[in-house]
Amino acid sequence: MIPKTVDHALVCALTTICAMILGTFMLRAENRPTGAKESGPIKLPPPRTEGKMSLEETLAKRRSVREYKPDPLTLADVAQLLWSAQGVTAPGGRRTAPSAGATYPLEVYLVAGNVTGLAPGIYRYRPGEHDLIRVAEGDRRARLADASLGQEWVEQAPITIAFAAVYERTSRRYGARAERYVHFEVGHAVENAHLQAVALGLGAVVIGAFSDAEVKRVLGLPQAEEPLCLLPVGKPAR
Repeated sequence: MIPKTVDHALVCALTTICAMILGTFMLRAENRPTGAKESGPIKLPPPRTEGKMSLEETLAKRRSVREYKPDPLTLADVAQLLWSAQGVTAPGGRRTAPSAGATYPLEVYLVAGNVTGLAPGIYRYRPGEHDLIRVAEGDRRARLADASLGQEWVEQAPITIAFAAVYERTSRRYGARAERYVHFEVGHAVENAHLQAVALGLGAVVIGAFSDAEVKRVLGLPQAEEPLCLLPVGKPAR
């Protein structure tokens, strides 16, 4: 029972707030993939800072590759790709890709379908810890391909690296200019991973044609995160 002394307007306000909280919770639950089950951290092999191929050679060899062998990727190669995109390279959390004001709006996800030693699923990469947190179980490549307007190479590639952004991290400091800075940053990160793929003898293709809402649903992104780019990676078929 509500005491008669309680103001009617206050009751209405509290009811509205409760409804908003419940609505937000239900919306987040709707976006979470069916069967989502967050795992404990999966430690990744340490990144390598020396390789057999020069930067100049990777630049010369980089192409968009859309046909892949059915071979799995190693966890070491996956770790290297994720590190190249957003790995920490210096004290204070400085990363492989530049970020306006070190605001780091990007979130990187691994859609794994065929990786030796890693169960199929969707994983969030944590740069500071250099590890993975599973956010969904099972092979989601076909669903992601459907969300990408039927681009079959998304399903064929053993992995896809998905890049999302929390714009508010950068807009707090830079206002309307933040959108441009975030887009700069995802371009830096994606090209890093693409060149790293070449250096590992792998192929990749940058994908921007997809349904934002469907990709967000497949990945189970929180409300504040927006999908920006997909990067399927695998061993070139030719």
